[in-house]
Amino acid sequence: MPNEPNFADWLAICNVKAAYCRLLDTKDWDGWKQLFTEDVVIDTTGSGGEVTKGRDEFVDSVRGSIESAATAHQVHSPEITIDGDSAQAIWAMQDRVAWGEDRALTGYGHYHERYVRTDGRWRIAEQKLTRLAMDMKGI
Repeated sequence: MPNEPNFADWLAICNVKAAYCRLLDTKDWDGWKQLFTEDVVIDTTGSGGEVTKGRDEFVDSVRGSIESAATAHQVHSPEITIDGDSAQAIWAMQDRVAWGEDRALTGYGHYHERYVRTDGRWRIAEQKLTRLAMDMKGI
């Protein structure tokens, strides 16, 4: 494989995404916020959402929609390419969001992301969520 990525960078990006899932599901909004660049662009149109620009707006929006929900986000099978201080990644994903017994969704798809290294840390600069399927109850 040409331009094999540095394993330390590859692992650091995997750790950012692992923290993304854990901090989101435990509702650690301050910790989760630190995983993104200030000017992050998030595109959830493929999941019925919108394009959001800016870390504060994005985190506030997610917090408002799932603060009271039980969530479980899982990612796997990363495809990561690294070029200096920039990287692209595609993660297979599954998420479960339940607002009580009568309203829930389980989604399957992919996160398409661009990471940048700033101040020695990898952060998510762009994210596009695409869905292959969604099972919805009461929504």
